[in-house]
Amino acid sequence: MSEVFDIVAQASFWVALLRIATPLILGTLGVLLCERAGVLNLGIEGIMVAGAFGGWLAVYAGAPLWMGVVVAALVGAAFGLLHAWLTVGLALSQHVCGLGITLLATSLSYYGYRVSFPKVSTPPTVTPFAPMDWLPIPVLNAQTPMTLLALLLVPLVGWLLYRTPAGLALRMVGENPQAAESQGVSVAATRTAAIVAGSALMGVAGSFLTLSAFNAFFFNMVNGRGWICVALVVFASWRPGKALLGALLFAFFDALQLRLQQAGDAALPYQVYLMLPYALSILALVLVARKASYPQALMKPYRKGER
Repeated sequence: MSEVFDIVAQASFWVALLRIATPLILGTLGVLLCERAGVLNLGIEGIMVAGAFGGWLAVYAGAPLWMGVVVAALVGAAFGLLHAWLTVGLALSQHVCGLGITLLATSLSYYGYRVSFPKVSTPPTVTPFAPMDWLPIPVLNAQTPMTLLALLLVPLVGWLLYRTPAGLALRMVGENPQAAESQGVSVAATRTAAIVAGSALMGVAGSFLTLSAFNAFFFNMVNGRGWICVALVVFASWRPGKALLGALLFAFFDALQLRLQQAGDAALPYQVYLMLPYALSILALVLVARKASYPQALMKPYRKGER
């Protein structure tokens, strides 16, 4: 136990925690927007892969880093538009369409990489975002601007959802689309906009991995982070502030298991440390999710005029 306290007391631990949490924050906010509008987006895993590849490839081709982030957002938005057409326009199964988007986006990204670099043995690299040394805030000044962007988006999304007419309309179509339609709100347009915006954030989450955390694109780099984001939204009860807390909690466990592995405790196999963040996150999810108040129209297709 004293070893854990020693690890947590180190500033480098909190630097690692924020770095691990950043793509989770961005991805969780993206899922939250989709689900608040009543649509489950299981395409997040593939969209993050596509965003990671698209943003990295744009920078490798000569675009500025922030343009790479924009490209990643546009790639995510394109897959979000496809998902919206299938689930909102055609009212198909949200589960099946989401998994199909994940398979499609992942396969296209890997194919694009193989076509672009058919003869390389190691992934080409780019110059990633530099830490914000100019920022007079400990721990945060060791992060890149994308982490600051993720943290600023949390209150921004909260303000959008709870302080604007657009946020009220979005929450209404996720709770009671019939009532929203009776008030002149277009359920299809609102859900489509939410899915596209949420998927754009998922693409940005993926670009963090290639343009900030690392400097190259490689297979399996997303490594299940998308599925963690889906679970974190439930943990957060579909609220941005609690989503930030959930992402930090998972990142805490993940950073801790990495440090414990480095400490070299031979009494436990390394697989125990690997499963630690997932096991503890599942426990937290079980304790919180039983009281979670989910959007009442979540995963329920809606056709105009139906009652």
